Amino acid sequence: MKRIVYFIITLVFCEASFAQLKYSNEFLNIGVGARNLGLAGASVAAVSDVTAGYYNPAALLNMKDKFQLIGMRNSQFAGILTHDYLAGAFRLSEKSVAAISIIRSGVDNIPNTLYLVNSNGQVDYTKISSFSAVDYAFIGSYATETKFIEHLQLGGNVKIIRRVIGEFANAWGFGIDASAMYKLKRFRFGVMLRDVTTTFNAWNYTFSEADKAQLLSTGNALPTNNLELTLPKLTLGTSYSYVKNWFSVLGSLEFDVNTDGQRNTFISSKYLNLDPRFGTELGYKQVIFVRGGLNNFQKVKNVDGSNSYNMSPALGVGLKLNKIQIDYALGNAFNSGLIGASNIVSLKLMIR
Repeated sequence: MKRIVYFIITLVFCEASFAQLKYSNEFLNIGVGARNLGLAGASVAAVSDVTAGYYNPAALLNMKDKFQLIGMRNSQFAGILTHDYLAGAFRLSEKSVAAISIIRSGVDNIPNTLYLVNSNGQVDYTKISSFSAVDYAFIGSYATETKFIEHLQLGGNVKIIRRVIGEFANAWGFGIDASAMYKLKRFRFGVMLRDVTTTFNAWNYTFSEADKAQLLSTGNALPTNNLELTLPKLTLGTSYSYVKNWFSVLGSLEFDVNTDGQRNTFISSKYLNLDPRFGTELGYKQVIFVRGGLNNFQKVKNVDGSNSYNMSPALGVGLKLNKIQIDYALGNAFNSGLIGASNIVSLKLMIR
């Protein structure tokens, strides 16, 4: 089973690397922070901590502490794929906050079977080596209040992308995000425009002459250096929070808006695609939290030819103890079974 999973993941990495696809840099769509992923990622208007650097940098101003530090481990496919996140946010002034985030997503110890079969057609297992397919994102965030519109916050990201596939290929990329948040009593409205300038990855392939000869002898084409583009994507959302005595309730709804061609989303067309997410959180004494959400709505064709909609549920819990918060989320277990589930744990440190 693990060999099959390795093969599928490797194929996805290679396809994303060797072509100019609209699904480039997909590792940046996985999400960060167990609290947010317990809400099914519906956080563009609900986030209020260091993870806002990823979801909506304008919301960094809602951080109540002078400094926050968070680390996350997201393990998928029985630990074959890992998605790690480390970020810190610090208040520059009463009206400005900055953050730095690092994301690593990758598969390690992938078998390299390029030379498994020798020129005589014999299998030589001693020729198997291993490599890693790893993506990195380095994100710098800034948030500030506006002087002209009360309760309106603005933010932005500058991000550097580094992608490495063993010794065979690597890429550098650069992109910019822009965001805003508006607060109205218990409501918050968030807007996030990712890759506002179109993010690019410039790929460079470094096959040795022996590798090239082996690829050509087995009927494979040699990839050439190219530019991979990530088109802009708009996320719109709203959240509502209510606190009564010891109990708190938060609800969040958002939509991804894509215009890069037809996708299999809840509302799908050649010109406009809407992908919704919904999350809710129940809290007790602001210490214990239970979360749930739905995302990844897709149309599925049944055996009888009819269509139905499928979705991915998310569940999560959290515990806040003074300056430390521990969160756990379980994603996609109901659709893919335990081997395909996401087990996400994050630990946050808060200094007032």
